[in-house]
Order: sequence, then structure tokens, then C-alpha cells
Amino acid sequence: MAKEKEVKTNAMRMLDKLKLPYKVHLYECDEFIDGVHIAELLGESCDSCFKTLVTVGKSGNYYVFALPVDKELDMKKCARAVGEKSLEMVHVKDINAVTGYIRGGCTPIGMKKQYKTVIHKSALDFEQMIISGGKLGTQLELAPADLAKACNGSFEDIIAE
Repeated sequence: MAKEKEVKTNAMRMLDKLKLPYKVHLYECDEFIDGVHIAELLGESCDSCFKTLVTVGKSGNYYVFALPVDKELDMKKCARAVGEKSLEMVHVKDINAVTGYIRGGCTPIGMKKQYKTVIHKSALDFEQMIISGGKLGTQLELAPADLAKACNGSFEDIIAE
């Protein structure tokens, strides 16, 4: 019997190209619910599972933020982190056009363009973290430093207290 070929996402291809190690976690998912539900499905802590949010600044530039799935962005901290006066969330209907990914499958790695990316500094508390793998039903586990390397990201405090 032929082995089923693993379908690679842009994020996986990018990590392979950079020779950065990662582990794939697959789960059943017909439609996106939320990151907390996915963390529970995988039996992982919400603290080590990160969601990816995309914003647009007053300048018209896009910015990507990765933060624990059960936390919210502090838009003032985020704006300061990227040198903007203010930011607003990109509308869900525009996510695919901006990133090449769909809601629930958006990851900072391998977007259509490389946007300035900020990862919440709590990622540094973990040896491995989990982020979306680039499509529904796929999560990637990797070292925070490898995520930063793959998306040219920095670590800052960006969540609301």
C-alpha cells in the first residue's frame, strides 16, 4: 500500500528551506472555532499555543502579531512596537488577500509578503510553542527562536493586562 504523501503548507516549506525543525500536529476541523478549543483538542496549554492576528496601521502598512490563544492584543502597545500612531484589525474577509491564508489557518510564516511581525515575549518562556500550520486542522510546534527566524519576528509585550 502506498504511503499517503504529506501535504506541505507554505509555512512548512519555508521552515524546510531554512532547515528549522518543527513537528506537525493534525486535528479534525471542518470549520474554525477558536484557538482555545484547538489547544484543548491538542491537550496543550493556552499559554504555549499562539494565534496570529493581522493589523493595519495609519500608514497603510500591515503588521502581524502572535500571542497566546486566550489573550487579547493591547493595540497601544502594538502600535508602539511597530512605530505606528494607531492600528486596527484587518477585517476577516481581507485576511486571505493580505496573507494568503484563511481565518484559523493564518500563521506568521510564509505569508504572501513578509510583514513586520511581533511575537509576545511570553513565547520565550517555552522550549517549544505551537502556532497555526497554514491551514485548518494543522498546527506546528517549534522553538520560539525558530519562529522568530522564519518570520523575521521580534519579541515584545503586546497583550492587554
